[in-house]
Amino acid sequence: MAEVKTKGEVIFNRAAVIAVLMALVIMLTPIFWIGATAFKPRNLATTAPPTVFFEPTLSPFAKLFTKRSQLREPVSEEVYAAAPWWEKLVYDGGEQVVRNKKTGEATTSGYGSRYMNSLIVSIISTFLAVSMGTITAYGFSRFRVAGEQDWLFFILSTRMLPPIVVAIPMFLMYRAVGLYDTHLGLIILYTAFNLSFAVWIMKGFIDEIPREYEEAALVDGYTRLQAFVKIVLPEALTGIAATAVFCFITAWNEYAFALMMTSRNAQTAPPYIPSQVGSGLSDWTVIASGAFLFLVPVSIFTFLLRNHLLRGMSFGAIRK
Repeated sequence: MAEVKTKGEVIFNRAAVIAVLMALVIMLTPIFWIGATAFKPRNLATTAPPTVFFEPTLSPFAKLFTKRSQLREPVSEEVYAAAPWWEKLVYDGGEQVVRNKKTGEATTSGYGSRYMNSLIVSIISTFLAVSMGTITAYGFSRFRVAGEQDWLFFILSTRMLPPIVVAIPMFLMYRAVGLYDTHLGLIILYTAFNLSFAVWIMKGFIDEIPREYEEAALVDGYTRLQAFVKIVLPEALTGIAATAVFCFITAWNEYAFALMMTSRNAQTAPPYIPSQVGSGLSDWTVIASGAFLFLVPVSIFTFLLRNHLLRGMSFGAIRK
């Protein structure tokens, strides 16, 4: 027999649905606006009232990946006709692509290399933080460690200060040891910053895995390492995926260290995107296109791990 809901319950459920939809609209509006601005012509980016319906263009992306200057005089028809499609988009916006004087080739901007730096640093630091965090959490969960609570508090204390507080001392240290503006330097920083988070999150997941599974494996002749690899890791896969998502997002979005610890070679995308304001008035379409592309890896990574992430939000939260 179906349960009959009271009038108050029906009203509450409908109000909850409306509240969720309103929150969803509020959270998705900035993402929609960034995506829309990334495909707008420059003259429609700051119109009042805002332009919602427009003909999309790839001009902001062409500008994002090239160095350009203001077009002082109209380009000839021959040059325009011989230009590739992406350069024509730059010409249409009143600018021209800066070319190498020796080779005549178009000069690319630094966004591509910065984007690749972000991928390299974020992926490697996330892998290291999750790997070491899982092993450390397993040790605290399965073995008696002298002063365990003190050690766990010490690990957690590394997250109590915001990064900008230690940025200047770290800058001086990195410059002294030769790690300034290197991929290794950022990887070490991001790994250390995410490690405490990974340890605490993974310990909650591993505590929920019954010890009897490992004990049975040990009785069957498995070594401790084999039991960890073949029994614990598959059971903790949900927690590993959830932890990896949050560690990757933190490393991917980090701004303070990337700004102060790098200058050119290892600089990531976050400090570089705001610099692409264009010549003359600020070209917000270029900034929006850079931010739009910057959202793609995190969105794909989170989407691929969405099932593990949803289950991992509750797994390990309830202690036996």
